[in-house]
Amino acid sequence: MQLSDAFLALGQESFGQLLRSISIGRLKTYQLYDRIKARAHTAKLNSESLRKAAPRLWPRIEQHDEEFCQDLAQAILVSELDMIRAVLDFLEIPNEDGFFAKDVEAAKYLTEGWQQRVWDQFHGKYAPASVQFYINHLAWELDKNAAIFVPSGPTD
Repeated sequence: MQLSDAFLALGQESFGQLLRSISIGRLKTYQLYDRIKARAHTAKLNSESLRKAAPRLWPRIEQHDEEFCQDLAQAILVSELDMIRAVLDFLEIPNEDGFFAKDVEAAKYLTEGWQQRVWDQFHGKYAPASVQFYINHLAWELDKNAAIFVPSGPTD
């Protein structure tokens, strides 16, 4: 699986929702602001400029620009640390405020059916696009051979 596939599985509308979820404050806290500003080719980076950039950024996803996808995923995920902590705790993966604990072999915690269990538990508590993206990002990070997860059942 490529990370761009996780974005593509969501579709362009949900991609726009993910961009709107990015916290400029978190980007600054995690020193990602300048990198994302440069990658998005914006003179100024704020919620509005990201929203307006979505149609320009989508073709880069479609072209499987993996470096760009990794930077964008990082920006999205640092803005969703509460959800990430909750998912990792639910899966009982040792973590330090949403980041894998040092030297943990997290893949062993991804037991059969974990994606659907996470979806069922969290899609009503957090934005469905964010939950689906994180499920696929976690699979991409820990199991490069994993298939893209597309939820079954309601998505609201």
